[in-house]
Order: sequence, then structure tokens, then C-alpha cells
Amino acid sequence: MTDGIKLLGLFGHPVHHSLSPAMHNKEFMALNLPYYYQAFDVAPANLKEAVAGIRALGIRGVNVTIPHKVDVMQYLDDVDEHAELIGAVNTIVNENGYLTGFNTDSKGFMDSLKEETAADIEKSRILVIGAGGAARAVLTGLWSSGASDVCLTNRSMEKAQHLAGKFEGRLSLKVWSKEEAAAKNNEYDIIINTTSLGMSPNTKEKPWPTDRIKPECICCDLIYNPLKTEWLHEMEEKGNLTLNGLGMFVRQGAASFEKWTGSYPDVHRMKETVLQNLGGK
Repeated sequence: MTDGIKLLGLFGHPVHHSLSPAMHNKEFMALNLPYYYQAFDVAPANLKEAVAGIRALGIRGVNVTIPHKVDVMQYLDDVDEHAELIGAVNTIVNENGYLTGFNTDSKGFMDSLKEETAADIEKSRILVIGAGGAARAVLTGLWSSGASDVCLTNRSMEKAQHLAGKFEGRLSLKVWSKEEAAAKNNEYDIIINTTSLGMSPNTKEKPWPTDRIKPECICCDLIYNPLKTEWLHEMEEKGNLTLNGLGMFVRQGAASFEKWTGSYPDVHRMKETVLQNLGGK
């Protein structure tokens, strides 16, 4: 590493598929910032030592991805409120050996939703599909953006009820079975799929029925490979405004970038970099 260059990274297992190094390093070069981003394949058994390595090597910070987002929290000095609520960390900032965990996924999604659709969160009836970590991030973003009419559905009602309990006193959630939620398809202003249904290679799977969804409903899918899932493609053909997960991925990365460097990147340039690496698919 060249003198004066500060190291950043990604902890995950595996990480060979990650588009984060290309996205960040191209932006560092464009802004003439002295940073380099490296992906590190960290096996679960080595996570504690890897976090200690952030301090030992003076690494400025890292992103954290599957399967470490939850387990990494126990090795940090502090975790911010949103990350605590989501129950996962995707960004670590090192301030002279003091490691703070953040989660930029919720901000990434909300920034994408607001900037690319101009959705009125406070006045919308919103359906969230799924009850995993991605759903937690979305619900946290909705809560912080003033949403007041949010419905949650999941294959496992028990898991959905448990997730709703995490937001008690913050966000009033209606928890419905898939059948109950689908019966109200004509009532939603925004539908958000947080599950992996439709992700490559299982691209023919659809997370939600498309019948009776009103034309002005914004349909969102956190998946970005493929860029347009079968579900989004069908909703777009019906004339609905759709949003894929690419904007969320780029903007969560941009939020991490800012925490490390103090500079906000060009998200449009970052998006182009990701698209080039995806091959435009």
C-alpha cells in the first residue's frame, strides 16, 4: 500500500462477487481521495480476529455483509440507534481505535425511494413483504421518515409478529397473512418486496400477486440482479412506477463513503460503475 493511502474494506464470506470495491475505488479516483477499498473473505470463525485487525492495522473502516452483519456487533465499541433497531451493522468506522457500527441500508433505501419516485411516505399506505434483515432496514427507514400506515406480511406469521414487536412504540404495524394482505391489493400506495424471491438464478419466482394493484401504486424490489425482476417487469407493463434495488445498493454505499471520508460521492457515477460491472443485465 502506497504511503498516505488509507485502507477501507469489506468483510464477508464469500466476497468474490461483490461490486463494492469497483464502485468505491473508481469514486476515490474520481474525487482524488487517498483511499483504497479491498474485499476480505472472512470465515465466521475468524471474525473476532478480523475486527481486531481493523484496530491493529489502522484500517479506516469496513463494510460488513453476509454472514457477519449481526455477529460483528459484539466486537464493536459502540453501535448507533438505527443499527441497534435493525439488529445488524453494515458499516464500521474506526476513530483512533474506537469502532462504531452503523447501518446505512435503511438510509440507502429511503434515499432511493424518495429521489427516484418522489413518494409521499407520510400519506401512503405501504405494504412490506418479508420479515428478515432487509425488512428491518426498510421498516426502520419508514419509521424515521414518518410513515404511519404500514402493513407487514410474511410466510411465517410468527416471524412477522416478532419483527413488529421490535417496532412497538415507534411504528404501528398491521401484521397480516399473505391471503389477508393480498385481499387488500387495491389499497396500497407502495409495495416493497424485501425477500429474495425473483433473484438470480431463480428469476421466474414472483413475491407477490399482481392482480388488482392500483395503477398509481409504486412497486419496489430490493433485488438488483436481475435489474428488473419478473414481478417488476409485469408491474411496469401494467403501467406502474417501479423501483429496483440498485439505487439502495449505491446509496447505502454512498452513505458509508461519507462516514469514512467526510465527502459525499457522485451517486450517479457510482451507479454507472455498478451497471458496467453488471454488464447492463
